[in-house]
Formats: sequence, C-alpha cells, structure tokens
Amino acid sequence: MRNTAKKAFALAVGIAATLAAFGGQAHSAPMPPDPGGVTPQVVGGTQAAKGEFPWMVRLSMGCGGAMYTEQLVLTAAHCVNSTGNNTSITATYGVADLQDTSAIKRTSSYVHRSPTYGTSTGGDWALIKLSSPITGASLLPIATTNAYNNGVFDVAGWGATREGGSQSRYLMKAKVDFIDDTTCKNADPYYRDLIFSAEICAGDLANGGVDTCQGDSGGPMFRRDSAGQWIQVGIVSHGNGCARPSNPGVYTEVSTFAAAIKAAADNLGGTPTPPGKTFENGTDVSIPDAGAAVYSNIAVSGLTGNAPSTLKVTVDIKHSWSGDLVIDLVAPDGSTYRLKNSSSSSTPNVNTTYTVNASSELANGTWRLKVQDVYSQDTGYIDIWKLTF
Repeated sequence: MRNTAKKAFALAVGIAATLAAFGGQAHSAPMPPDPGGVTPQVVGGTQAAKGEFPWMVRLSMGCGGAMYTEQLVLTAAHCVNSTGNNTSITATYGVADLQDTSAIKRTSSYVHRSPTYGTSTGGDWALIKLSSPITGASLLPIATTNAYNNGVFDVAGWGATREGGSQSRYLMKAKVDFIDDTTCKNADPYYRDLIFSAEICAGDLANGGVDTCQGDSGGPMFRRDSAGQWIQVGIVSHGNGCARPSNPGVYTEVSTFAAAIKAAADNLGGTPTPPGKTFENGTDVSIPDAGAAVYSNIAVSGLTGNAPSTLKVTVDIKHSWSGDLVIDLVAPDGSTYRLKNSSSSSTPNVNTTYTVNASSELANGTWRLKVQDVYSQDTGYIDIWKLTF
C-alpha cells in the first residue's frame, strides 16, 4: 500500500510492521490545488482529462483500482481486510473530478483478498465485486507475461501530490521508469525484502520527484502493449515515503498473479471475453411465408467466461415486408432474447445491429438466430448475421 512514513492507513491494513521498520509508506493519489495557485501533481505529474483513463476507479476507503470486468474492480490486498461478504465499499467510476455529478457509483457485495498476501510469495492484489455491473464499463486488461515489465509506465490516482499531503479531488497522472530488481533492492535498506517474482519497482531513482503516494494504493501501473493498447503491469503497493531520491515505488507484479486473478474472477462471476471477437454465418436460410420459424446457427468457441452485457447481434435479412418478421436470439442453453416484434411496417429488409445483455450466458456454444414470418403474402431469407463479443 502506498503511504508515507508510518501512515495510519498502512498500520490498519496489515503491513504496518514492515513499513514501520523502514519508515515506509503505502501509496495513494493527488490533492486539490493549494491556495498558492500551484497546480498539484501526482508527485511530479499532471491532471488527467475526463475519459483519458476510463477504467479508473476510486474506492471509498481511500484506494484506487481498475475495472477488470463490468462487475469486478482489481485493487490491492492491503486496501481490504479479508475475503468475504462486504457491502461497506463504494466505487466511483466514470469521472476525473470526484465532485462531478455524472459519476457512476456502486457499493461492494464481496471481496476476494489474495490468500498469499503477507507471505513470502507476495501477492498484494484483491478483487472487489460490485453489487451490480456497470454496463459498458471500460476495462483494463492485465499482463499475463513479464514481456511488458520494462520501459516507461503510466500511473494515475486521486492520492496525495506530496508526501504527507491530503487526498486529491482530481485524477492525476505521471510517468515512472522501470527499475530492475537488483538495483531496487540495493537502493535503500527499506527494499531489502523485495520479492523479485512478486514486485516490480518504478520511479526516478537518481532524482526522485515522480511517484505515486498515499491514497494511490490499489491503482494500476500501466503501459501500451505491442498492439498499442493499454495493459496493466502493476498495482500500487508500497514505498519509502513519496518521490524521494533512491526510494522508488513498489508495485505488485501483475503478470505473476494473472492466473490466480483470473481464477478468482471466474469464481466471482466470470472473466471478460476478448473485446471485438466476431463470429458469423453467411449461409442463406429461406423464410417461409406465414410459416414455421427457421434457424441459423453460429458455433462460438475459444472465449472465456460469460458473454458480455453488450453482445452485438448484427442481422441482415432480405424480406419484402419487414413488419411480418419476429426475430429472436437463442442462447446455447435455450434462453431466448427478443430482438424484434412484428409490426405494421411495410419497409423492406432488416439490416441492423441489436445489443443484448447476455452476461448470464456462457460465451461458448451454439447460438441461433430464430426468424418467423407471422403474416401472409411476403417472403424473404436470412442473408447473413453476426455475433460480436
């Protein structure tokens, strides 16, 4: 956790002994502009724009986090007390200014705290399940290999902008440099127990001045992957003060725990499927006039967990009287989702994309488009349809 020397919060969440021994800190985020007119900075950072890091979450206990799924927030283990039912945490999403009235808020329903946290294995991570999903929330994928544990990282949070400072109203951002394990361990006696396989260091070793700080705990350290997309490589964990020379920030090495995080997410309600994955069927299926329903199937495989709450169903049906048609999506378990009712519309053809909340359905399996012509005199056929997860 990210706090300055001997912070009360660090003491409360279970790593007080380690931090107190070395004058440590648990990290947090920036503070509001001071009366002198100096713009506050995430200890060396700048203010982030609304929507710049849309997956960022502020947690009511004074920590940060990132949306892992539409209903799960990834944060630090030291930010929570234990695994189990928990309705005491409020998550704020969708804003950079915490006083922005457009903020989306959810209370927690359950917490999963890493069972290896506080052991020689390390593992300062936790998942917070929200009382209901934030439909369409932006998600931050996590690194599953150490390939991105290098270079320059981005950090963001609502913590203090100086050691011992107050929390920030505004989301702040900064860039921090990767520091190898051996250099980090030798930087100061504080780091002598650094767990090479579980922790990663970052900051300006020579000069200090740039760092996460108290209140940034649990927030993500992230960078662009090989495809240019944001990926989370670290979780703000702890450090010796804020932005001191020769005292970098310490972050949970996310890739080490990626499999454990995914397993916990599966138990809590499923991991996200790869965004934008599309399956389609382009085989024509004739629709009989005022006849029985016809079906067109799509076999989905290779995805993980449940379908998204924003499953896209793209339908292209050629028909001389679109109002004759009733269209349903049938999930692999037989559940039916109505896409279109019959109507008096004489407009020809149906060429549109429907959005279905299919988050209760397993993604993999055979999905079916069911189409029925319920009036006489007009005919047509299913030309092509697609599912985009």
